[in-house]
Amino acid sequence: MFDPQTGMLMKVGFKYVWVLGLLAAFSSVADLPEDRPNFIIIFTDDQGYQDLGCYGSPDIETPRLDQMAAEGMRFTSFYAQTVCGPSRGALMTGCYPLRFARQDDPNSIHPEMHSDEITIAEVLQEQGYATAAFGKWDLAGHNPGQYKPELLPPYQGFDVYFGTPGSNDKVVNLIRGTEEIEQKADMSTLTKRYTDEAILFIEEKKDEPFFVYLAHTMPHTRLAASAEFKGTSEGGLYGDVIEELDFNIGRVLDTVKELGLDDNTYIIFTSDNGPWLIRKDHSGHADPLRSGKTSCWEGGLRVPCIMRAPGKIPAGTECDAVAATIDLMPTIAKLAGGAPPTDRVIDGVDISALMRGASDSLDRTYFYYQHDCLRAVRSGHWKLMLPHTEPVEASIAMKWKNHIAKADAIRIQKPMLFNLDVDIGETTDVADRHPEKVAELMKLAEWAQQDIGDHDTFGQNSRTFGAQRRLLSNEEDYEETIYPNKKK
Repeated sequence: MFDPQTGMLMKVGFKYVWVLGLLAAFSSVADLPEDRPNFIIIFTDDQGYQDLGCYGSPDIETPRLDQMAAEGMRFTSFYAQTVCGPSRGALMTGCYPLRFARQDDPNSIHPEMHSDEITIAEVLQEQGYATAAFGKWDLAGHNPGQYKPELLPPYQGFDVYFGTPGSNDKVVNLIRGTEEIEQKADMSTLTKRYTDEAILFIEEKKDEPFFVYLAHTMPHTRLAASAEFKGTSEGGLYGDVIEELDFNIGRVLDTVKELGLDDNTYIIFTSDNGPWLIRKDHSGHADPLRSGKTSCWEGGLRVPCIMRAPGKIPAGTECDAVAATIDLMPTIAKLAGGAPPTDRVIDGVDISALMRGASDSLDRTYFYYQHDCLRAVRSGHWKLMLPHTEPVEASIAMKWKNHIAKADAIRIQKPMLFNLDVDIGETTDVADRHPEKVAELMKLAEWAQQDIGDHDTFGQNSRTFGAQRRLLSNEEDYEETIYPNKKK
């Protein structure tokens, strides 16, 4: 691991071994390819599938993102995770949330990612890239006042960091590097401040390959828009926030073009999960998908995604193949001339052929996790919602029922099958008509339960690096941990 204070490589187990392997493969910067592209990932927080003009929003105007889609590729079956922390860990590591190791909070919804995990930034850093993260991290502790400085971005492959360690549920404290520089920041300024920092970094690093991870706090509640945008959208306060994000994303696009970097820069926009749906004017929209954030219905994980790279990604195109945030690490590693780690299982796959328009399909299975519970599996256009097997009292669907529609916060008793090609809203269960498909998808789910994990099974290829195991072995222990004061 790189120590940002001493500038030295520290020996930290698996990560150190992997870094040494890369250094041996690339003995000097001169050995690296000269035409390495730049990468910018723009990650919004709780933005729903429909919350862009190019995805059908009736009252939110997003001209810059719509333009980005017209100049690039719009993905329509792109998946993240159900909530903030797991989604960020999945993007960083290329793995499902139960695959990557946690430091010492095994049962936390928002994981503290283990220091021996290898991030996309570390892969690129060893390829000679300048790396920077701006905005929400959420992998060193969800509470802005109770985070672990040693797990912040500068210790996970980022040369530069400016942002907040967790969510803005109550307050935002800002950090530069590893030092807290401001408490209770004005949330209405965050979108612009993060963007300003990202643009400054791009300008400074324009003559070398760079990676920017711009993870906006908005539109996670509490919502806030600057005076310039507040009250200007027909979509209410939520619309104001999205339109301010769109404007500032346009500033990044303009900077890249003005610096002459357009032809060698991949810009990827997406969201960390579906939207809140029950918070009045603070809520997003996932139509025509079912439900939203915290659920494993389509509205919880399927998110908008636009990718743009002139001359590399064909303009004005659309891709309906199943792709996901876990694919970004292996894909970007390949595009940069490198490779993802080979000493561990990586769940993501290389989707560069989809991005080039060289393929319009991908033979892959996608698994839907809600915290530590496997909830569904998708193969092709078929999706199977799995029966809930954790103890009734510990059912996540029950625990989080106040966050989603009552009709969606249900404890599923038997498998439910949906054909997403003809029923994107998951309205009609066809399990009884296709028992062979149910059996096929159940086998895939059984594989995931054993290899990745489930609430009562620690996956055979999941990682701990010696940290506490995050999953419990039986239902009695599970209930005692979740409900320690429950009467016997």
